[in-house]
Amino acid sequence: MHSPRSAQSYLPPAYMTLIFVYGTLKKGQPNHFRIQPDQANGKAEFCGHARTVERYPLVIAGNYNIPALLNRPGEGQRVQGEVYKVDNTMLAFLDAFEGCPSMYQRTLAQLELQDWEGGEQSPTAGSIMEAFVYSTTSYQPAWLKQTFYESYDAYGDHGLTYINRDDKRRTGYG
Repeated sequence: MHSPRSAQSYLPPAYMTLIFVYGTLKKGQPNHFRIQPDQANGKAEFCGHARTVERYPLVIAGNYNIPALLNRPGEGQRVQGEVYKVDNTMLAFLDAFEGCPSMYQRTLAQLELQDWEGGEQSPTAGSIMEAFVYSTTSYQPAWLKQTFYESYDAYGDHGLTYINRDDKRRTGYG
């Protein structure tokens, strides 16, 4: 009979998925707390900064000034963001948070690394890697006429104040 301790040593390590975030989940942005340690949402580990290899339209859109990456590769800008390793619990949380698959779709994108702090894997700046990104095919045609951003900052000089979910509930939005 195996002791509980020895049985645990045979369990495979938790699977980690690479996610690229470009909007309110980045450090210093209004929803970053959702991927911080000690959350019930699962585990997320910051790995580094990157930008998309392909150009995409990144817009600030809708009634709540939400950053949206439109799934139209080849248009827009090379988008700046952050790469995280997330466990399956966090991945499920992010899918729900992003309204996946109806509002956003989780697809693979190629990224050019700018730096890496991701532990055992040590790619160098300029390396190309793949990670999942939440982009959308569900958008208003007018969004294609908006300004395309390279980098999102909720507090930027664009003057488009992000309205978070708690504010929407409190003020009757959405």
